[in-house]
Amino acid sequence: MKSAKAKALTFVAAAIIAVCAIEGCKARKPGGATPGGVAVEKIKIGFIVKQPEEPWFQYEWQFAEAASKDLGFELIKIGAGDGEKVMAAIDNLAANRTQGFIICTPDVRLGPAIAAKAKANGLKLLSVDDQFVGADGKFMTDVHYLGISARKIGQNVGKTLWEEMKKRGWKMEETAVMMMTFDELDTARERTEGAFESLVEAGFPKEKIYKAPQKTSDQPGAIDAANALLTKHPEVKRWLVAGMNDSAVLGAVRALEGQGFNAENTLAIGINGTDCIFEFEKEKPTGFFGSMLLAPKRHGYETAEMMFKWIKDGTEPPKDTRTVGMLITRDTYKQILAEQGLLKDKK
Repeated sequence: MKSAKAKALTFVAAAIIAVCAIEGCKARKPGGATPGGVAVEKIKIGFIVKQPEEPWFQYEWQFAEAASKDLGFELIKIGAGDGEKVMAAIDNLAANRTQGFIICTPDVRLGPAIAAKAKANGLKLLSVDDQFVGADGKFMTDVHYLGISARKIGQNVGKTLWEEMKKRGWKMEETAVMMMTFDELDTARERTEGAFESLVEAGFPKEKIYKAPQKTSDQPGAIDAANALLTKHPEVKRWLVAGMNDSAVLGAVRALEGQGFNAENTLAIGINGTDCIFEFEKEKPTGFFGSMLLAPKRHGYETAEMMFKWIKDGTEPPKDTRTVGMLITRDTYKQILAEQGLLKDKK
C-alpha cells in the first residue's frame, strides 16, 4: 500500500503530465515544434502541373524546389494531364498528409471540382498560371490565384510587332498579321485579343489581321492552323506573327518556312521566353524575333512561399496576384535569362 504522501505525489505527477500533454498539443503547428523541442510533422506542399515535360513547368518546379530548401518544407511534384489524373493526384496528396497544393489545371473548367476536392480533404489551394472558371463561365475569384496579366502581355506583343515593323520599313500593303488563336483557354484568348487591340490602335488595318484557330494547343496544332491560313492568302509578302505562347508562334514560323518565308520577311513574337531558347541558339536567325519572358521564378518560388506561410503561420495570400513580361531577343536573351536565374546551365 502506498502512503498518503506517495499517493499525493503520484497524483501531482500525473496532473503535470496531463497538462503538459494538453499544452503541447495546443502548441503544435505543421512544421514547428512543441515547447519541449519535440519535432512535429513537416510541412508538405503539392505542386501539380498539366504538362510536366514543358520547360515552363520544369522551371516552376525548379524554383518551387528552391523555396522548399530555403524554407524547409517537402515539395511533392505531380504531372496531371487530365481531370481524372488531377483528382487522383489530390487524393494522393491527402493520403500523404499534405497540407496544401498549387496547381496549373489541364482544364480551367475543372475549377469547381478541384476546389470541392481540396475542401473535402482539408487542403489549402492556390491556382497558378490558368485561373479557374466556374459553372457559370466566370472566373472563380474566391480561389487564390497567381497568374499573368494576359491582356497586357498581349498588348505588349502587338506594340513591339508594330514598332519593329516600322523600324524595318515594311510596306503596309505587303504585310499582314497571322494571329494564332486558341479561344478555348481564357488566358490564351486574352493574350491574342490584347495583341489585336494594340496593333489596331497603333494603326494596323484590322481587316488584314487574320486569325488561325488552333485545334490543339501544341506546336503541331499551330503548324496545321498556319498552313491552312497560308493557302488562303498567297498574296501576302511579309508576315507579323503573334499567338498565345512560344509553341504557337514557333509552329507558325515552321509553317512559314515551309512556304519559303524567312527572317527577312517574317517577324514573330512569342510569349513565355523559356520554350524558345533553342531558336535563339541557332547559328542563323529565323523569323522568330523575340518572346515576352514571363516570370517562372515568381510562379514557382512565390506561390510555394505563399502556400508555406499560409500553412505555417496562417498568413493568407492575396486572392489575385499578377505578373508581367519583358521582351527577350536573340541579342538580349542570355543576359536577361541569367538575371532571372534561368540560364544556370548555359555557357
